Amino acid sequence: MSKLIAVVGATGAQGGGLARAILADPSGEFTVRALTRNPDSAAAKDLAAAGAEVVAADLDDEASIRAAFDGAYGAFVVTNYWAPLTADEEAARTRAEMELEQAEIAARAARDAGVQHLVWSTLEDTRPFFAGRDDVPSLDDGRYKVPHFDAKGEADELFTKYGVPTTFLRTTFYFDAFATAMTPTRTADGTLTITLPMGDQRLSGIAVDDIGRSALAILKRPDLIGATISIAGDHLTGHQYAEALTEALGEKVVYHAPSLEEYREYPFPMAVEMANMFQFYAENHDEFTGNRDLTAVRDLNPTLESFKKWLDLHKHDLQAAIK
Repeated sequence: MSKLIAVVGATGAQGGGLARAILADPSGEFTVRALTRNPDSAAAKDLAAAGAEVVAADLDDEASIRAAFDGAYGAFVVTNYWAPLTADEEAARTRAEMELEQAEIAARAARDAGVQHLVWSTLEDTRPFFAGRDDVPSLDDGRYKVPHFDAKGEADELFTKYGVPTTFLRTTFYFDAFATAMTPTRTADGTLTITLPMGDQRLSGIAVDDIGRSALAILKRPDLIGATISIAGDHLTGHQYAEALTEALGEKVVYHAPSLEEYREYPFPMAVEMANMFQFYAENHDEFTGNRDLTAVRDLNPTLESFKKWLDLHKHDLQAAIK
């Protein structure tokens, strides 16, 4: 008999990747209960048509999460720092506070439902690395350096506190960002450009679908309960990303590497936070990439996509996104 996996954020990037992986898994070891705030959305209806059980649940509503976890063998939990929020929601709490509160709700619900294996999608806490550094601006009233990293890292202990059998899945930059938030842009002379304040250091990246496939592989491995698994699909410099994009698009793409100080002054929301994140990636690159050994990740997930493979599969999406 198949075991039920409750997937938080099943209509989003990471949760959607896991839901699709479970539905496509020929072993039939698991079935998927797709948790979403809007079961009437097109994405939710697509999952239902593919064979998922779709239920309404919200990480800010503990009763709904507890009910959605009922009867599940396993669960996948991810919080969305970047979720669209109203002005009132932004004023009520910071996004980091939101993630911490939602993680605690999920941990309590998993404990109370008797979930036997939970995968928590997390990231490194950058504060130990940046401790005592005045050149890295503090955010959230001095509490964090990279809030969308640090709050997830801080939340790790909540799953341990509540005694939830958890595997901690550390992710990284999405390749998919090149087709969405970080699409190559054209300079005044029409040249396609990617902009990363990384200098010559490598940036670990992964296909969103590989986060889902890796989570599925972990759920099949109860021996990984208590472990921290860090994943990536490639470790490339900005120049190497640009070269791969050039080959895939058939048009020159160049890499622009502004200084961190310049990047913090860019006119978009959270530019300072993003600069701090890239500073962590760049300065901690040896440990960050070392923890994401591609051979070990491929042993866990044999279909792991390199950036070139991801481009082969998503070239048309990328071309459509470029203005």
